[in-house]
Amino acid sequence: MVTARGVQALCGAANRLRASPWVRAGLLTVVLVFCGYGLAVNWPQVHPAVGRLHWYSISGAALAAVAGAGCMMLAWREVLADLGTRLAAPAACRIMFVAQLAKYVPGAVWVFAAQVELGHDYHVPRRRGATAVVIALALVLGVGLLTAAVALPLASAGAARQYWWALAIAPLILIGLCPPVLGRLLDRALTLVRWQPLERRPSVRGVARALGWTALGWLLWGLQAWVLVRDITGRGAHVLLLAFGAYAIAWSAGILIVVFPGGIGPRELALVAALAPVMPRGAALVIALISRVVMTTSDLIWGAVGLAIGRWAHRPGTKPGSTDPLRSPQGQAAEPTGSLS
Repeated sequence: MVTARGVQALCGAANRLRASPWVRAGLLTVVLVFCGYGLAVNWPQVHPAVGRLHWYSISGAALAAVAGAGCMMLAWREVLADLGTRLAAPAACRIMFVAQLAKYVPGAVWVFAAQVELGHDYHVPRRRGATAVVIALALVLGVGLLTAAVALPLASAGAARQYWWALAIAPLILIGLCPPVLGRLLDRALTLVRWQPLERRPSVRGVARALGWTALGWLLWGLQAWVLVRDITGRGAHVLLLAFGAYAIAWSAGILIVVFPGGIGPRELALVAALAPVMPRGAALVIALISRVVMTTSDLIWGAVGLAIGRWAHRPGTKPGSTDPLRSPQGQAAEPTGSLS
C-alpha cells in the first residue's frame, strides 16, 4: 500500500537529485531527448501530409493548444488557492509546465513528484500540492469524458457504441468532484496513505472557478483538433462535435493508460478510430500525428517559458528561505522542516 512515507521518499529523492546542477542538466537533457524522439518518430509520416494542410490551420491549432494548456494551468492554480496556497501566475507557470515535461519520460510518477517538489520550492506543503494535482487532473479527465459523452453520440451513433465506457465513467467522476463528496473522498484517501486531513476542504466556489478554466481549456483543445479536421475534410460545423468528442476521448484514453509516456500510442489510436466516420484511416492518422506534434510543441514552448522563469526567480542574491519575487503576497509560509503536511 502507498503510504505518506513512500511519497515522502519519492519526493525527497527528486529533491536531492535536483540539488545537483549536473543532475538537473542531465535530467533536462533526458526529458528533451524523449520529447525530440516523439517528434522525430512521427515526422516521416507527418511531413508529406503537411503539404495538404494550410500553414494558418497548423498555426491556429498550435495557438489553441498553447492557450488551452495555459487555461489548465490556471485551473490547477485555482484548486491550489482553494486549498490554501495562492501562487502568483509566473510561479504557477514554472511549477506546472516544467513538471509537465517529465510526462515524456517513461513512468507515471515523475510528473506528480516533480510538480509536488517544484511547488514545495514555493512553500506549497507537499500534502496540499499532491492533493491539488490529483483534483486538477480529475477535473481535466472528468470534463474531457463529459465532452466525449455529449459530443460523440450527437456526431456518430457508431462512436457512441464504441466508447460507451466514457458515458458510464463521466457521471461518476463528476459526482465525485462535487465539493461535499470530494471533501469526504479526500479525507478518506489521505487517511489510507497515513496523512492528516487537509486544513481546508475544497469549496463550491473554488471548484467552480477551476471547472470554468478547465472547460475553457477543453474548448481550446477541441478547437485545435477541429481546425485540423476541417482543413483536411473541407467540412465546417458538420465535423465540430465529432472533432471535440474525438480529441476528448483520445486524450482521456492516453491518460488512463498510464504505461505510455505522454499517452503516445493510445491517444493516436483512439483519435484515428473516433474520426473514422468522416475520413479515411490514412487522413485520420495524419490528423492524429499532427495533433501530437502540435501538443508536444505546446509542451516545449511552455516548458521553455517555465525554465526561463526559473532562471530569473533564482538569480544570484535570492537566498533560500527569502521572499521569492514570484510569490504573491498571499503565499503561505514554508512548512516546518521534516513536516509532510
